[in-house]
Amino acid sequence: MNTLARRVLRLIRSEDGPTAVEYAVMLALILLVAVASIALFGEATNSCFEYSRDEINKVVH
Repeated sequence: MNTLARRVLRLIRSEDGPTAVEYAVMLALILLVAVASIALFGEATNSCFEYSRDEINKVVH
């Protein structure tokens, strides 16, 4: 058996492979939640600033 096949078999049999996959899935979920939270917070902040801008423009003009 060549070395590549041995490495593949060792990776399949070892428990490091599933652990790495689990960490990758957790990281993907954390990133998804972070991006969604930042997007929602950005929209809320933007609407707050737009409201303030409109109120200031009413007073100035």
